[in-house]
Amino acid sequence: MMDQPSAVELIKAVQGFLESRAIPELKGHTAFHARVAANALAIVARQLEQGPGSDAAELFRLRTILNSTDGDLDALNRELCRRIRSGSMAVDDPGLTAHLRETTVAKVRIDQPNYSGLKLAGG
Repeated sequence: MMDQPSAVELIKAVQGFLESRAIPELKGHTAFHARVAANALAIVARQLEQGPGSDAAELFRLRTILNSTDGDLDALNRELCRRIRSGSMAVDDPGLTAHLRETTVAKVRIDQPNYSGLKLAGG
């Protein structure tokens, strides 16, 4: 069974084609939309590469700060929101603050890895 090329490799190949061959030949709105498409492919590739680890780390942190092993990532995020809204978890709780910071940095690392504030935030 042949498993190559992987989804990430295919995405990066199309992205590379757009950036190196197609975009230089295009003008105006078409060039802009091709750059948007290349950027979207880059985000999808990073999501495939980094997303599972990022989600696992977020799930671990949620289980820790909520003291719960029940529920998936969505359910635990809803529970976190419920506790913040009800006041049973303080918004200045150090565990919450650390979790939100780490979650945000992980998401920005996927969506906008060249964002200037990412390095300042520890990304």
